[in-house]
Amino acid sequence: MKILVTDDSRVMRQIVIRTLRQAGYDDVDIVEAEDGVECLAKVGSDAPDLVLSDWNMPNMSGLECLKALRAQGSTVPFGFVTSEGSPEMREQAAQAGALFLIAKPFTADTFRDELDSVLA
Repeated sequence: MKILVTDDSRVMRQIVIRTLRQAGYDDVDIVEAEDGVECLAKVGSDAPDLVLSDWNMPNMSGLECLKALRAQGSTVPFGFVTSEGSPEMREQAAQAGALFLIAKPFTADTFRDELDSVLA
């Protein structure tokens, strides 16, 4: 099992990874990307089972990355972990093909609630 964590903040990537571990995903391989461009490339090269992405990033946003993946025919499960969770953002995410949007602050329980069905 491999999860690609995409966020332009190294600290935020580490927090997401730590929360994954606390949620019980200890045996999962983690791959990291700094923006949507790198995420797009790593989905191709690393074949993750799930992408967790920030929304707002330089070069290519998480939403732009998701749309690009779907345009290429990728069906990799994709969810957002972001600071905003407005109804409009949730709707845009769902329309683009995201499975969930986890708004910060989050807990290990939040991750378990969203990821257990995706990674089962």
